[in-house]
Amino acid sequence: MNHALKKNIAELTNCSVEEYREADKLPFAVLLDNVRSMQNVGSILRTSDAFLVKEVVMAGITGIPPHKEISKTALGAEDSVAWRYVEDAVEECLRLKKEGWTVCVLEQAHSSIDLMDFAAVEGERYLLVVGNEVSGVDQRIVDMADVILEIPMHGVKHSLNVAVSAGMAIWKMSDSMMTLQEMYPS
Repeated sequence: MNHALKKNIAELTNCSVEEYREADKLPFAVLLDNVRSMQNVGSILRTSDAFLVKEVVMAGITGIPPHKEISKTALGAEDSVAWRYVEDAVEECLRLKKEGWTVCVLEQAHSSIDLMDFAAVEGERYLLVVGNEVSGVDQRIVDMADVILEIPMHGVKHSLNVAVSAGMAIWKMSDSMMTLQEMYPS
């Protein structure tokens, strides 16, 4: 039987909010396309903090901090992670694509690739777009995407909560980018 002691809060603390804001981030942003649940927004901010996402862009009806429902799940990540609001997700995706960002959409589509097959390319900047809890990512963004990522579903349900699926994609994409940084240090 394993009798490992759980780590205490002092052992778990990585850095201060100020140190985190100054730390190098991955070339990786997340865009929330009309995510309606404030708790999902907070959860995605918290996951973005954990995996060094450069920024979270909130678009359309997506709620923004400060808001008690966001804070409830973000647990302070709304202060550490860079975020901004834009009115139109489609326009923002077009703008970032023109700036050279690779637009990756998390969606179920006929031309998707399995999330586990994602492999970052050195020198690329990635925008992960996640969508509304009911309607998903706007079809116009799906149409312009460079990559469509899909999480295979094997049970009765055909989808996961947006914060859960975003968490899986953020982890996989950041892991691939961190592996590249280890292979090609600056």
